[in-house]
Amino acid sequence: MTCRRMGRTLLLALLALLVTPAMADTPWTLVKTYPHDETAFTQGLFFHDGALYESTGLEGRSDIRKVALRTGKVLARRAVDRPYFGEGMVNWNDRIVSLTWRHRRGFVWRLDDFAPIADFRYEGEGWGLTQDGKSLIMSDGTAQLRFLDPDTLTEQRRITVSWNGRAVDRLNELEYVRGEIWANIWYDTKIARVDPSNGAVIDWVDISALRKAAGVTDSEAVANGIAWDSKRDRLFVTGKNWPKLFEIKVARAAE
Repeated sequence: MTCRRMGRTLLLALLALLVTPAMADTPWTLVKTYPHDETAFTQGLFFHDGALYESTGLEGRSDIRKVALRTGKVLARRAVDRPYFGEGMVNWNDRIVSLTWRHRRGFVWRLDDFAPIADFRYEGEGWGLTQDGKSLIMSDGTAQLRFLDPDTLTEQRRITVSWNGRAVDRLNELEYVRGEIWANIWYDTKIARVDPSNGAVIDWVDISALRKAAGVTDSEAVANGIAWDSKRDRLFVTGKNWPKLFEIKVARAAE
Protein backbone atom coordinates (compact mmCIF):
# COMPACT_ATOMS: atom_id res chain seq x y z
CA MET A 1 0.00 0.00 0.00
CA THR A 2 1.35 3.44 -0.94
CA CYS A 3 1.74 6.19 1.66
CA ARG A 4 -1.08 8.15 0.01
CA ARG A 5 -3.49 5.18 0.13
CA MET A 6 -2.45 4.40 3.71
CA GLY A 7 -3.05 8.00 4.74
CA ARG A 8 -6.48 7.98 3.08
CA THR A 9 -7.41 4.75 4.84
CA LEU A 10 -6.42 6.16 8.22
CA LEU A 11 -8.36 9.35 7.53
CA LEU A 12 -11.52 7.41 6.62
CA ALA A 13 -11.17 5.34 9.78
CA LEU A 14 -10.84 8.47 11.91
CA LEU A 15 -13.84 10.06 10.21
CA ALA A 16 -15.89 6.93 10.86
CA LEU A 17 -15.07 7.18 14.54
CA LEU A 18 -16.08 10.83 14.57
CA VAL A 19 -19.43 10.35 12.83
CA THR A 20 -20.47 7.19 14.71
CA PRO A 21 -22.43 8.33 17.78
CA ALA A 22 -21.26 6.95 21.10
CA MET A 23 -23.73 5.00 23.19
CA ALA A 24 -25.19 7.00 26.03
CA ASP A 25 -25.96 5.24 29.31
CA THR A 26 -28.94 5.74 31.58
CA PRO A 27 -27.62 6.04 35.16
CA TRP A 28 -28.80 3.57 37.79
CA THR A 29 -28.10 2.69 41.40
CA LEU A 30 -28.09 -0.69 43.10
CA VAL A 31 -30.87 -1.03 45.68
CA LYS A 32 -30.63 -4.64 46.82
CA THR A 33 -29.22 -8.06 45.95
CA TYR A 34 -31.28 -11.25 46.17
CA PRO A 35 -30.36 -14.92 45.74
CA HIS A 36 -31.08 -16.54 42.38
CA ASP A 37 -30.95 -20.17 41.32
CA GLU A 38 -27.60 -20.49 39.54
CA THR A 39 -28.83 -23.59 37.68
CA ALA A 40 -31.58 -21.51 36.02
CA PHE A 41 -30.78 -20.79 32.39
CA THR A 42 -33.01 -17.72 32.51
CA GLN A 43 -35.04 -17.01 29.38
CA GLY A 44 -38.05 -15.05 30.65
CA LEU A 45 -38.85 -13.09 33.79
CA PHE A 46 -41.76 -11.05 35.12
CA PHE A 47 -43.11 -9.87 38.48
CA HIS A 48 -46.70 -10.49 39.54
CA ASP A 49 -48.51 -10.29 42.88
CA GLY A 50 -45.38 -10.22 44.99
CA ALA A 51 -43.49 -13.04 43.26
CA LEU A 52 -41.19 -13.56 40.31
CA TYR A 53 -42.17 -15.84 37.46
CA GLU A 54 -39.31 -17.27 35.43
CA SER A 55 -38.87 -19.48 32.40
CA THR A 56 -35.69 -21.45 31.80
CA GLY A 57 -34.13 -23.01 28.73
CA LEU A 58 -32.02 -25.93 27.52
CA GLU A 59 -33.54 -29.09 26.10
CA GLY A 60 -34.63 -31.45 28.84
CA ARG A 61 -34.13 -28.79 31.52
CA SER A 62 -36.67 -26.16 30.48
CA ASP A 63 -39.44 -25.13 32.84
CA ILE A 64 -41.69 -22.33 34.03
CA ARG A 65 -41.60 -21.48 37.72
CA LYS A 66 -42.85 -19.19 40.46
CA VAL A 67 -40.04 -17.89 42.67
CA ALA A 68 -39.96 -16.16 46.05
CA LEU A 69 -38.19 -12.83 45.57
CA ARG A 70 -36.40 -12.61 48.93
CA THR A 71 -35.12 -16.18 49.12
CA GLY A 72 -34.94 -17.30 45.50
CA LYS A 73 -36.84 -20.45 46.50
CA VAL A 74 -38.84 -22.12 43.72
CA LEU A 75 -42.45 -22.15 44.96
CA ALA A 76 -43.96 -23.97 41.97
CA ARG A 77 -42.72 -25.26 38.65
CA ARG A 78 -43.78 -27.15 35.57
CA ALA A 79 -41.38 -28.82 33.19
CA VAL A 80 -41.50 -28.08 29.47
CA ASP A 81 -41.31 -31.48 27.82
CA ARG A 82 -38.60 -32.56 25.42
CA PRO A 83 -37.67 -31.74 22.73
CA TYR A 84 -38.63 -28.15 23.46
CA PHE A 85 -36.09 -25.50 24.45
CA GLY A 86 -37.98 -23.01 26.62
CA GLU A 87 -37.73 -19.31 25.91
CA GLY A 88 -39.52 -16.13 27.06
CA MET A 89 -42.88 -15.89 28.80
CA VAL A 90 -45.39 -13.31 30.01
CA ASN A 91 -48.65 -13.15 31.91
CA TRP A 92 -51.96 -12.11 30.37
CA ASN A 93 -54.99 -12.02 32.68
CA ASP A 94 -55.22 -15.49 34.27
CA ARG A 95 -52.79 -17.09 31.82
CA ILE A 96 -49.11 -17.41 31.08
CA VAL A 97 -47.92 -17.47 27.47
CA SER A 98 -44.51 -19.00 26.76
CA LEU A 99 -42.31 -19.53 23.71
CA THR A 100 -39.90 -22.19 22.51
CA TRP A 101 -36.74 -21.55 20.57
CA ARG A 102 -36.76 -23.31 17.20
CA HIS A 103 -39.89 -25.46 17.21
CA ARG A 104 -42.19 -22.57 16.20
CA ARG A 105 -44.57 -23.55 18.98
CA GLY A 106 -45.75 -21.64 22.01
CA PHE A 107 -47.80 -22.70 25.02
CA VAL A 108 -50.57 -21.20 27.13
CA TRP A 109 -50.71 -22.15 30.83
CA ARG A 110 -53.00 -21.33 33.71
CA LEU A 111 -51.35 -18.70 35.90
CA ASP A 112 -52.41 -20.08 39.25
CA ASP A 113 -51.25 -23.70 38.86
CA PHE A 114 -49.38 -23.88 35.50
CA ALA A 115 -51.94 -26.31 34.07
CA PRO A 116 -51.66 -26.44 30.25
CA ILE A 117 -54.49 -24.75 28.33
CA ALA A 118 -53.46 -24.57 24.67
CA ASP A 119 -50.61 -24.21 22.22
CA PHE A 120 -50.07 -22.00 19.18
CA ARG A 121 -47.76 -21.65 16.20
CA TYR A 122 -45.55 -18.86 14.88
CA GLU A 123 -42.95 -18.49 12.15
CA GLY A 124 -39.26 -18.16 12.92
CA GLU A 125 -37.67 -18.45 16.34
CA GLY A 126 -39.08 -17.53 19.74
CA TRP A 127 -36.89 -15.51 22.14
CA GLY A 128 -38.42 -12.91 24.49
CA LEU A 129 -41.97 -11.96 25.43
CA THR A 130 -43.67 -9.10 27.29
CA GLN A 131 -46.95 -7.15 27.12
CA ASP A 132 -48.06 -3.54 27.16
CA GLY A 133 -51.64 -4.04 28.36
CA LYS A 134 -52.94 -4.22 24.79
CA SER A 135 -50.64 -6.60 22.92
CA LEU A 136 -48.05 -9.25 23.58
CA ILE A 137 -44.62 -8.22 22.30
CA MET A 138 -42.25 -10.90 21.02
CA SER A 139 -38.58 -10.96 19.99
CA ASP A 140 -37.14 -13.56 17.62
CA GLY A 141 -33.39 -12.91 17.77
CA THR A 142 -33.44 -10.34 14.99
CA ALA A 143 -33.90 -6.57 15.14
CA GLN A 144 -37.67 -6.93 14.83
CA LEU A 145 -40.33 -7.01 17.53
CA ARG A 146 -43.71 -8.54 16.80
CA PHE A 147 -46.96 -7.36 18.38
CA LEU A 148 -49.44 -10.20 18.90
CA ASP A 149 -53.14 -10.21 19.68
CA PRO A 150 -53.21 -11.53 23.27
CA ASP A 151 -56.32 -13.62 22.70
CA THR A 152 -55.77 -15.09 19.24
CA LEU A 153 -51.94 -14.91 19.42
CA THR A 154 -51.84 -13.79 15.79
CA GLU A 155 -49.45 -11.11 14.61
CA GLN A 156 -50.74 -7.52 14.44
CA ARG A 157 -47.67 -5.55 13.40
CA ARG A 158 -43.88 -5.30 13.65
CA ILE A 159 -41.31 -2.66 14.41
CA THR A 160 -37.58 -2.70 13.67
CA VAL A 161 -35.39 -1.64 16.58
CA SER A 162 -32.65 0.80 15.62
CA TRP A 163 -30.02 3.04 17.20
CA ASN A 164 -29.14 6.16 15.21
CA GLY A 165 -30.46 4.55 12.03
CA ARG A 166 -28.72 1.20 12.50
CA ALA A 167 -30.69 -1.97 13.21
CA VAL A 168 -30.10 -3.52 16.63
CA ASP A 169 -30.34 -7.29 16.37
CA ARG A 170 -30.06 -10.16 18.89
CA LEU A 171 -33.00 -8.75 20.87
CA ASN A 172 -33.60 -11.21 23.68
CA GLU A 173 -35.60 -11.04 26.94
CA LEU A 174 -38.13 -8.20 27.06
CA GLU A 175 -39.94 -6.13 29.68
CA TYR A 176 -42.41 -3.25 29.35
CA VAL A 177 -41.22 -0.50 31.70
CA ARG A 178 -42.90 2.91 32.07
CA GLY A 179 -44.20 2.92 28.51
CA GLU A 180 -40.94 1.63 26.98
CA ILE A 181 -39.85 -1.80 25.81
CA TRP A 182 -36.64 -2.84 27.54
CA ALA A 183 -34.62 -5.50 25.73
CA ASN A 184 -31.60 -7.56 26.69
CA ILE A 185 -29.15 -7.98 23.82
CA TRP A 186 -27.72 -11.49 23.51
CA TYR A 187 -24.02 -11.54 24.46
CA ASP A 188 -24.15 -7.93 25.61
CA THR A 189 -24.58 -6.29 29.01
CA LYS A 190 -26.41 -3.27 27.64
CA ILE A 191 -30.20 -3.15 27.87
CA ALA A 192 -31.94 -1.21 25.10
CA ARG A 193 -34.76 1.16 26.04
CA VAL A 194 -37.00 1.06 22.99
CA ASP A 195 -39.75 3.44 21.86
CA PRO A 196 -42.67 1.09 21.04
CA SER A 197 -44.12 3.49 18.47
CA ASN A 198 -41.19 3.40 16.06
CA GLY A 199 -38.51 1.04 17.40
CA ALA A 200 -35.94 3.77 18.07
CA VAL A 201 -33.59 3.09 20.99
CA ILE A 202 -34.06 5.92 23.49
CA ASP A 203 -30.97 5.08 25.52
CA TRP A 204 -29.03 2.17 27.03
CA VAL A 205 -28.70 0.74 30.53
CA ASP A 206 -25.25 -0.76 31.03
CA ILE A 207 -25.30 -3.53 33.66
CA SER A 208 -21.79 -4.87 33.05
CA ALA A 209 -20.96 -4.10 36.70
CA LEU A 210 -23.75 -6.44 37.80
CA ARG A 211 -22.47 -9.32 35.71
CA LYS A 212 -19.14 -8.83 37.43
CA ALA A 213 -20.86 -8.67 40.83
CA ALA A 214 -22.69 -11.92 40.04
CA GLY A 215 -19.28 -13.60 39.76
CA VAL A 216 -19.98 -15.45 36.52
CA THR A 217 -17.25 -16.21 34.00
CA ASP A 218 -18.91 -18.64 31.57
CA SER A 219 -19.46 -16.95 28.20
CA GLU A 220 -23.00 -18.38 28.08
CA ALA A 221 -23.90 -16.76 31.43
CA VAL A 222 -25.16 -13.65 29.69
CA ALA A 223 -27.34 -10.90 31.10
CA ASN A 224 -30.93 -12.02 30.47
CA GLY A 225 -33.94 -11.30 32.62
CA ILE A 226 -35.75 -8.02 33.33
CA ALA A 227 -38.78 -7.74 35.61
CA TRP A 228 -40.66 -4.60 36.64
CA ASP A 229 -42.88 -4.28 39.69
CA SER A 230 -45.18 -1.53 38.41
CA LYS A 231 -47.02 -1.09 41.72
CA ARG A 232 -43.86 -0.25 43.67
CA ASP A 233 -41.77 0.91 40.72
CA ARG A 234 -39.05 -1.69 41.33
CA LEU A 235 -36.82 -3.05 38.60
CA PHE A 236 -35.08 -6.42 38.79
CA VAL A 237 -32.37 -7.81 36.50
CA THR A 238 -30.43 -11.07 36.35
CA GLY A 239 -28.80 -13.42 33.85
CA LYS A 240 -28.47 -17.02 32.73
CA ASN A 241 -26.99 -19.10 35.58
CA TRP A 242 -26.40 -16.03 37.72
CA PRO A 243 -26.45 -16.79 41.47
CA LYS A 244 -27.80 -13.30 42.14
CA LEU A 245 -30.73 -11.14 41.11
CA PHE A 246 -30.41 -7.38 41.48
CA GLU A 247 -32.90 -4.64 42.22
CA ILE A 248 -31.83 -1.38 40.63
CA LYS A 249 -33.26 2.11 40.56
CA VAL A 250 -33.23 3.98 37.27
CA ALA A 251 -34.08 7.66 37.39
CA ARG A 252 -37.13 8.85 35.51
CA ALA A 253 -36.51 11.26 32.65
CA ALA A 254 -37.96 14.15 34.64
CA GLU A 255 -35.81 13.45 37.71
